[in-house]
Amino acid sequence: MLDVRRLRLLRELAQRGTIAAVAEALSFSPSAVSQQLSVLEREAGLPLLERTGRRVRLTPAGQNLVRHADAVLELLERADAELAEARGGLAGALRIGSFPTAARAIVPAALAELGRRHPALEPMVSETDPAAVGHALRAGDLDVALIHAYDFVPAPDEPGLATEPLYREAMYLATPAAWAPEAAASPPHAATAPPAEPGAPGGAAAPAGAGGVGQRALLRTHADAPWITATPGTLCHAMTVRACEDAGFVPRIRHQVDEFATVLALVAAGQGAAVVPQLGITGQPDPAVVLTRLVMERRTNVAFRSGSAAHPAVAAFSTALRAALPPDLPGQ
Repeated sequence: MLDVRRLRLLRELAQRGTIAAVAEALSFSPSAVSQQLSVLEREAGLPLLERTGRRVRLTPAGQNLVRHADAVLELLERADAELAEARGGLAGALRIGSFPTAARAIVPAALAELGRRHPALEPMVSETDPAAVGHALRAGDLDVALIHAYDFVPAPDEPGLATEPLYREAMYLATPAAWAPEAAASPPHAATAPPAEPGAPGGAAAPAGAGGVGQRALLRTHADAPWITATPGTLCHAMTVRACEDAGFVPRIRHQVDEFATVLALVAAGQGAAVVPQLGITGQPDPAVVLTRLVMERRTNVAFRSGSAAHPAVAAFSTALRAALPPDLPGQ
């Protein structure tokens, strides 16, 4: 009989590529992971791994077993969800991952709603970049998480995970007001933008594409300007770079900052242009920043392990999230 814990190790190895990475993610020693995988090979009666230097590669038998492991682990998640529902009454820890803007704008109200409905449930929030959510969910470090994807950076398919759509938000080009043509004759606070869209942040412009100004043309007008992006390796960084590339140029990146409030402060100081999501724009509009709505959007989903959608705690958090959404955030 194949051991489920060893099947989980094999699946993690298929995702991470090295025994050392699996050991670090699951808090094992590399030798312990290697020993458990060797036992799994003996249980299977076939070679599951091929070692090539420091890396290991799954044999065809190993790849086939990973597919079965995904199915087995999903069934176990469903069984756990049914048992939790049969026990009745939600209690205990619920480990939640969220990216920063959602953690600020959506999650607090959702936690308050969750606490009113299920006071014995103990939500525990960890700020988690969407790129790291898949590993964290599969490793059991998270139970549910918020992830996002952009038009130019779709969310990759993650084995062993399932998602539900939550909301969409507009994206804006942020530029210094001093760059506007009229700035030479007007003080920065007098710089204006076209009328705001309903639900858009104050001072935001009409959607790109209105008035014959397309997104590519709009971005291309700043092809020679410095740009501010998120740090490399994040979806937000890739989004800005790919949007600029789609407009026909490679952005000249001056600053790399993950917090959108800081990004907008740098824009206000004339340090560069940036692309920011609706939830990244907080408070009253800064007159030193011009916001122009783009065609592209950011989409946020709720992610969890396959089979756990019906788990009462996961379902309760998803319900609380939807109840906490601001009215100007359309659902997907």
